[in-house]
Amino acid sequence: MSQPPHCPSPEAIAQLEPFERLPLSRIQRIRTADEAQQAVLALKQATAWGFDTESKPTFQRDQVSDGPHTVQLATLTHAWVFQLHDPGCRALVAELLTWPHAVKAGFGLRDDRARIERKLGVTPARVLELNTVFRQRGHRREVGLKTAIALLFNQRFLKSKKTATTNWAAPELTDSQLLYAANDAYGAVSVYHALGLNH
Repeated sequence: MSQPPHCPSPEAIAQLEPFERLPLSRIQRIRTADEAQQAVLALKQATAWGFDTESKPTFQRDQVSDGPHTVQLATLTHAWVFQLHDPGCRALVAELLTWPHAVKAGFGLRDDRARIERKLGVTPARVLELNTVFRQRGHRREVGLKTAIALLFNQRFLKSKKTATTNWAAPELTDSQLLYAANDAYGAVSVYHALGLNH
């Protein structure tokens, strides 16, 4: 009987060279319907997108998040961080998420999907939970983005816990927030292609 594939430990991952992230020059912050329309045209050229969301953290146990506050979509060359304050922008994000001609690939998407259904009133189409692919390939343990990047690229995905818990509902996102959000989606689409799922 064959052994299940081995996942590197956090200590082993910490020794790896960093994964090259998308720079700010390839990340677009989208706040208005006009900006979103341009993003829609660009994204519809690709058949797979990395997909993730961010929500303002809640600190009380009974507090319900009104997120997501951002939706991130990425190709292998660019990422778009959509802020959901503007109704026209929200409507175009809903259109993208229900577009049937692109796979939306990511990690830990169950909460993201539930929040999107609540906030945007749509169920995203063709969502691919990448952890499921690793399970199908024999991994018994949960595989998240950091582990997947280590397995497939032998590199370390940089992720700031400090940035993760910042205010994603802010009208202006910082450069570190844009880098964090965009690269979660970019990392996911990189994993999707590295797994050979684009054939």
